[in-house]
Amino acid sequence: MPTPVFDQFTRRTADVTAQLTTLGIPLTAPIPPPAEPNPTDPWASSYTVPVDRSTLAWCTAVQMLADHHHTGIDRQALAADALLRELGIRGLAQLHGAPVDYRFTRCPYCSGVGEDPTQPTCVEVGCPPQYEFVGHDHLCPVCHGDDYQPQWFAEEHMTELEELLADAIAKSEERASLRYRIRTLLRRRTVRT
Repeated sequence: MPTPVFDQFTRRTADVTAQLTTLGIPLTAPIPPPAEPNPTDPWASSYTVPVDRSTLAWCTAVQMLADHHHTGIDRQALAADALLRELGIRGLAQLHGAPVDYRFTRCPYCSGVGEDPTQPTCVEVGCPPQYEFVGHDHLCPVCHGDDYQPQWFAEEHMTELEELLADAIAKSEERASLRYRIRTLLRRRTVRT
């Protein structure tokens, strides 16, 4: 029986697919028409597999794009298709922009769970046979299993910063002491001459 946390993933997919159905957008993205072969064109399309718009990854991508651009999902469907064709699920992390610390920011794909929300089998993921045992977790392909606990990590981060600050103050005092000794020695030498 799925936990309530995993229910949110099925709700996300159901909400987006319902919106697509209402808007008359097909749940499978058509294959782009073949372009004339041009080996010098880096933008030439060579995809032969349609995109399934009912997957959690696609629904997450279109929702992220729609939220970012303040538009409906109908305006972002083609962008989500392109993202998943080009980069796959790992492209969701790039929608955030710069590298994101998923300990402090909730992962858009797994919502901070740290595991792959689609709960794939070891055969689907291609795990080595020695890892195929009960309880073997598959890390989220976007956040790579980062443990989303901003309160705990914030406290740990503050402790690290306080230690760094204390070290910097100690080094500053050492340098000040060294500068004082050098200045004193220089004054003594200039006074004698």
